[in-house]
Amino acid sequence: MEQGFILWFTGLSGSGKTTISKALEPELKARGCKVEILDGDVVRTHLSKGLGFSKEDRDTNIRRIGFVAHLLSRNGVAAITAAISPYQAIRDEVRAMEPNFVEIYVKATLEVCESRDVKGLYAKARAGEIKGFTGIDDPYEEPPNPEIICDTERESVGESVKKILTKLELLGYI
Repeated sequence: MEQGFILWFTGLSGSGKTTISKALEPELKARGCKVEILDGDVVRTHLSKGLGFSKEDRDTNIRRIGFVAHLLSRNGVAAITAAISPYQAIRDEVRAMEPNFVEIYVKATLEVCESRDVKGLYAKARAGEIKGFTGIDDPYEEPPNPEIICDTERESVGESVKKILTKLELLGYI
């Protein structure tokens, strides 16, 4: 059986997590990997419907994503998660569950993320229409030691994908 692993993308809304994930997927498939993307917005619609954005609800959502990613990984799938996952303690909890865990910090400044915001969420948060929005009135805890940092202000999507593939080769996952 092929070895599964989790690629845990974390970063602010608009940093590029989903964009890089979607660009990475066909590259992994071309290398013979089975791949599933667990996008934060999609998971919230289905697996975590009814959860709000309190710290407790966010933690529950991330635990659910982590559990599903772990199930996929142990069955030989490259599980890609693309969720803000703002709190370090919960990311560490998921890492402890899965030995083949690769944390990818998708780094971009708040200003750049706001400029990319097609849904207008940052504007709504700044206007007080959305409470507890990560980066505005709720913290984002940058990972202290991610395996990979994709700086989307300084590198293209293709460069980020190449960086991830190179690291996965070094780790022996592909």
